[in-house]
Amino acid sequence: MGDSKISKITISVVIPTLEAGDTLRPTLDSVIASVDEIVVSDGQSLDHTVDQAKQSGAKVVVGERGRGQQLKRGAEAATGDWLLFLHADTVLESCWFDEAQKFIAEEARGAAVFKFALNEKRAMARMIERVVALRCCLFGLPYGDQGLLISRKCYDELGGYKPIPLFEDVDIVRRIGRRRLTFLRSHAVTSAIRYQGGGFIRRPLKNLMLLLLYYLGVSPGTLVHLYK
Repeated sequence: MGDSKISKITISVVIPTLEAGDTLRPTLDSVIASVDEIVVSDGQSLDHTVDQAKQSGAKVVVGERGRGQQLKRGAEAATGDWLLFLHADTVLESCWFDEAQKFIAEEARGAAVFKFALNEKRAMARMIERVVALRCCLFGLPYGDQGLLISRKCYDELGGYKPIPLFEDVDIVRRIGRRRLTFLRSHAVTSAIRYQGGGFIRRPLKNLMLLLLYYLGVSPGTLVHLYK
């Protein structure tokens, strides 16, 4: 992993997993040649997720499930100067590393996210991508399926991910702040399975409702039961 380095700056990828055996391999393949370390933080999967991660050479940490807890645990196990948090069903397009290199070289601190895309050809997927782009433009609010590239220094200063079961991505992005967040042009292509199962209209509306409830003060512990 990782012959290409930036002035000896190292990058660790942190991937939270739970029964991700069907999606993890493409995610690993999209980053494995470019980074120095991959940490898979598993929530006690019962499928072949952990075996697949170990076969790829990733460091594996296993503990209580919950994305916030898993991201926090994975970051604690990572050793890189920069951390790249990535969902287990998200694949970065091939040009991502060149753009990340440029960002890291220019930024002493801060964070960046990728452009959201779905691995679905239907027109409804393009509509969702445009809505996400609009949300990011108007509110500076990316979600975790856009990845998060952040310096270890900045991550530690912020206090890292909170061990909450939902909206851990919104929480940390709000603490980073819009002025310190860069939107990269390369795509993070995420599986459309949740939209295919939950509906290309119903799913985004449900996510919006949950986000509004979160901003109104409803706890992530309560909202996570409504998310599935």
